[in-house]
Amino acid sequence: MLYLVCPLELTKNEVEAVLLKPMPQNNKEIQSFLGFEGYYRQHIKDFASIARPLYKLCDKDTVFEMTAYRVKTFESLRESLTTAPLLLMPDFKLPFKLYIDATGDCLGAAIHQVQIINDKPVEGPICFISRQIKPTEA
Repeated sequence: MLYLVCPLELTKNEVEAVLLKPMPQNNKEIQSFLGFEGYYRQHIKDFASIARPLYKLCDKDTVFEMTAYRVKTFESLRESLTTAPLLLMPDFKLPFKLYIDATGDCLGAAIHQVQIINDKPVEGPICFISRQIKPTEA
């Protein structure tokens, strides 16, 4: 897989691959989908929170069932990747902004920076970071 260089965005082929992913029919397919999406998680704000219902299907004792809520989650996750914002390349000479969220059962952060683009100051994301809270951390 390869990213476009400066700034980072998904290529047209990567977006098409996401759109062609069929609805998962079993645990193995949901794990494959989550692995594919997880590779691009830095592009998706609140990835862990959005994907949580699908990750629950990967639990050892969970019976696979694509409920309406999980179908909506699958479509939302797929859509969030196809509409992911352009990620800026970090400029280490400029200050960074860190936005954090530790509500609910997930942790999230976004690293932003104000850069001059086309002679205008623009604040944009450099990356998004998120993960689920482990039971021992709750």
